[in-house]
Amino acid sequence: MKVLLVNKFHYLKGGSERYYFTLAEAFERAGHQVIFFAMKDEKNIPCETEKFFVSNASVGGGLKSKLKMVMHIAYSKEAYKKMTALLKQENPDLVILNLVHKQITCSVIDAIKDFNKDLPIFWTMHDLIAVCPSYTMLDGEGRICEKCLDKNFKHCTDNRCIKGSKLMSKLSTYEANVIRKKGWYDKVDKFICPSNFYKKKLQQADFTKSDIVWLRNPLSSNTVYELNAHDDGYILYFGRLTREKGVKTLIDAMQGVDYKLEVLGTGPIEDELKDYVTKNGILNVTFEGFKQGNELETFIRNARCIVLPSEWYENGPYSAMEAMALGKPLIVSNKGGLPELVEDGVNGYVYNTTTELKQALIKVINAPEQEYSSLCENSLKKAKEYFNPKDYVEQLIALMKKDGNSL
Repeated sequence: MKVLLVNKFHYLKGGSERYYFTLAEAFERAGHQVIFFAMKDEKNIPCETEKFFVSNASVGGGLKSKLKMVMHIAYSKEAYKKMTALLKQENPDLVILNLVHKQITCSVIDAIKDFNKDLPIFWTMHDLIAVCPSYTMLDGEGRICEKCLDKNFKHCTDNRCIKGSKLMSKLSTYEANVIRKKGWYDKVDKFICPSNFYKKKLQQADFTKSDIVWLRNPLSSNTVYELNAHDDGYILYFGRLTREKGVKTLIDAMQGVDYKLEVLGTGPIEDELKDYVTKNGILNVTFEGFKQGNELETFIRNARCIVLPSEWYENGPYSAMEAMALGKPLIVSNKGGLPELVEDGVNGYVYNTTTELKQALIKVINAPEQEYSSLCENSLKKAKEYFNPKDYVEQLIALMKKDGNSL
């Protein structure tokens, strides 16, 4: 079988791209051929189909790049033509979309169905953009907002949900309305959600006639699964330093706790968090900057537990998955898909308030050796059960066969 994977970025930018490349690897290991369609970028990983990639367009690029995205935010003729050319050359058996809004656009759905109306399209929902123009379900003030579930996307403009910008919010509202009018979501055969929470939220919005299913993201076939039932005396947070990630809440919970907190990562509120720690004389919090690869894994291995204090609707973050694979307990907020990864008291704890977070931290820190080892063992066990890439590919193929598609 030949599988076409579509994603705006063809380099390792974030969790969506980690999934994109992990899925490619998993299909190839299962004996299938994988081809790609993405956006041109100097950071891209070389591939045979890059000649079909669309021009770079981004609000973060130069003037030409910004204008290109604004002019073609809802429909890209270039993407339609290049996708059509790729399909004619490669004739894939399955297309899996990932991040396509704004730069690639849903025009590729028309190209796919015009090429072959029976060619199945799956779409992995890494965010909530199909029902929320800002994709995060956060308003311009960074608060959780579900107003657009009523299908009136004007809320996005009124609340300046895209980075507080009236213009970008208006453009995203326009894009959402065009997609709804064109009925593109109904042309997708399956929407794949990494969390059951996202599945339910999308079903609540009633945005498509197509099937919506829940499949946890896979880890790479090269993932090292190991038990690390020890620690070097610190709690660990690693990830972006943004308001919705809840790092300040974690810092507040650590006050009065006789243990160290290591914070890894960078982001727009990094200086604000450092100033907060300094001004309040909080001595048990250390900022270590951005870490990756072996250095990050070492921090995870030697942590007492990993905390994800998110204050928005996380999906199925790779940070949690990778920590579990290294046999570490998790403490997570009761938001989005996070509670689906933690069985309370078995491989970690789920909390609702700052007080409950502090209590969970103390439980893990003070846990007797046997109890702590059990938390670690259960985390590792769940990682092996939940994130197997071979099982994931088999489930995708089963979904194809269920719809009557032959391989």
